[in-house]
Amino acid sequence: MFINNIDLFSVNDSRLAYLRNNLIGFIFQSFNLIYRTTVIKNVEISGLINGMKEKERKRRALILLDLLGIKDKAYLKTSSLSGGQQQRVAIARALINNPFIILADEPTGNLDTKTGNEVFDLLKKLSSKFQRTIIMVTHNHELAKRTDRMIFIKDGMIEKEIFNNS
Repeated sequence: MFINNIDLFSVNDSRLAYLRNNLIGFIFQSFNLIYRTTVIKNVEISGLINGMKEKERKRRALILLDLLGIKDKAYLKTSSLSGGQQQRVAIARALINNPFIILADEPTGNLDTKTGNEVFDLLKKLSSKFQRTIIMVTHNHELAKRTDRMIFIKDGMIEKEIFNNS
């Protein structure tokens, strides 16, 4: 498996961890936020793990929160946010290291239909604007139909593939 011309099977564990942190952003269905701290600290954590300087982490976090429409929530605790706002924090956290690929596991699964559509539209916009690949797992057929490509998997095997007209 190659990502950005790097054979992932040929690198050692520490290099793989480094690549995973720099090339891939993760968005989880359950958000995986730290609820006892602020929005901005949640966004910064991936940059901190990556060794990014504090000033740069804060700058990037605020830009991402602004882009996602929740900059005004930066210093609130994540526990005070709605589900859609929490998912936007999770998206910002996934983007802070400027990854080439974003893996999104049911990113709209815990959201109502309207908010889910807003989050999906946001992911499409981010993909287009920043030329990033988003791989999204979903059971929502309506959202899947709005993607560029659908791959159906059954029992761990690819069952079929459909390219959508965008």
